[in-house]
Amino acid sequence: MEVTIEQFEGVMADLEAGKLRVAEKVDGVWQVNTWVKKVILAGFKLGVIADMSQGQFPFFDKDTFPVRKFTREDGVRIVPGGTSIRRGAYVAPGAIVMPPAYINAGAYVGSGTMVDSHVTIGSCAQVGKNIHISASTQIGGVLEPAGAMPTIIEDGAFVGGNCGIYEGTIVQEGAVIASGVVITASTALFDATTGEFVPRNEDGRVVVPRGAVVVSGSKPLKRGPGAGSGVALYCPVIVKYRDEKTAGSVTLEDLLR
Repeated sequence: MEVTIEQFEGVMADLEAGKLRVAEKVDGVWQVNTWVKKVILAGFKLGVIADMSQGQFPFFDKDTFPVRKFTREDGVRIVPGGTSIRRGAYVAPGAIVMPPAYINAGAYVGSGTMVDSHVTIGSCAQVGKNIHISASTQIGGVLEPAGAMPTIIEDGAFVGGNCGIYEGTIVQEGAVIASGVVITASTALFDATTGEFVPRNEDGRVVVPRGAVVVSGSKPLKRGPGAGSGVALYCPVIVKYRDEKTAGSVTLEDLLR
């Protein structure tokens, strides 16, 4: 796919305006816009390394991916203290970004969402509206291959501090991820309310069900020489599904806004 600098500039502008997204839900199913990711990738070839230094801090990056500049009219609350939002990322009016945070190219952050201190939102990650991404959490980026679905956090979810959500994981609406939970493409997610492991979707992705409350857990090692040794493997566990008590525990987010 040959991309001109004019095409690249147009796509970046549409991404930043929220007119275009790397992935979107169509008839209840997430679909990746592969061509958009290809254009983003082409930007690295089209660019040349430029001096982007700010004051005493030296920075050198491709000139096609400068840091985004915001104005008061954008309606985004960006608290001073070292936050960086890269070209091609969309941050909706009403979102809050605490310092320091980093949002990479192609990412989408919905209205009413708080990106807390030391949070990184990777390239092309899709974060919906009215979400709290708590301090020191990482939402992994999925830029390559172009056809790969990015990591997705749906509307109304709550992600606790020091979490890691990676490799195209989908956290569905209203789910609560407790502090310290890490989910990757190879993570087994156990549902204690059913006694079964949560099946992956048709694409083989880990999907945290709507309204699930997930905490860190473990499962015993059952294979190999270490079986029966008492050693356990990490395993996030769904302990319940969101109810009024759970909802009440996160109403503080409304007060912060």
